[in-house]
Amino acid sequence: MTISQLDREVRGRLRGLTKDNAETVGRHLVMTGRLLDTDPELAYEHAQAAVRRAGRIDVVREAAGLAAYRLGNYAEALRELRTVRRLNGSSEHLPVMADAERGLGRPERALDLARSPEAETLDASGRTELALVVAGARLDLGQSEAALAVVDSIPARDVRSVELRHRVSGVRADVLDALGRTDEAAALRVVLGEPEDDIVVVDLEEDDDEVTVTDEQDVAGPADSEVASEASAEPGTVQGDGPPVEDEAPLADPESAGADKDGSADSPSSDDATSDEAPSDEGAR
Repeated sequence: MTISQLDREVRGRLRGLTKDNAETVGRHLVMTGRLLDTDPELAYEHAQAAVRRAGRIDVVREAAGLAAYRLGNYAEALRELRTVRRLNGSSEHLPVMADAERGLGRPERALDLARSPEAETLDASGRTELALVVAGARLDLGQSEAALAVVDSIPARDVRSVELRHRVSGVRADVLDALGRTDEAAALRVVLGEPEDDIVVVDLEEDDDEVTVTDEQDVAGPADSEVASEASAEPGTVQGDGPPVEDEAPLADPESAGADKDGSADSPSSDDATSDEAPSDEGAR
């Protein structure tokens, strides 16, 4: 596992680091992406290890934000993704940020984000993702008819993947249930079908020795045991890259800041600390 496994654009973001530090950070980013769906807790640890080494790099903070979101740490996810937006000016993660607001029990803020000028910059998939979050926020507010209108207004041309098409249909089924149209919702779910991955057929007449179950998934642990050692560091401790930097302060461009040439660090800030309460168990997506 090397930095070469990263996308070329991501590798370019790490050029301001020393070669050794870039290699280590790159390995953590690779593992974060690899484990995000299968082991979000370990993915989060890898992302945090990368932040401690290169906290001023946008792709590092992006990985930390997405890992926190997947783990249900919505307040932290919001802080990290706001930092990413300040670093690179992109609003591509606006749907995730809006859904994190829902997860914190603040559907009105999710709707505010959906109405922001940044929402107009999203691509087709991003617009569809945001529409699904808006539909969920309307459901949270008890506005089921409005939620259905949002789902039905999604242009078919914007739903370009089978996975996204299934998700749109799934949200529509949830909205139909909320409207009391349970027969229509059930029929839609039949069309979607249920995954068969968990169905196991065992012939009880076979000898027990002939029936084996194997786990083909090999999930790697933190590279060079680094996550385990870094996770034991005290909060706020930065290993290898200088003092932590608050997110609220303007963040320098890692390419132009001389101190970042040997690797920089930033710790997640307390952005919006007065309103980011402990996350609820709700989440639209």
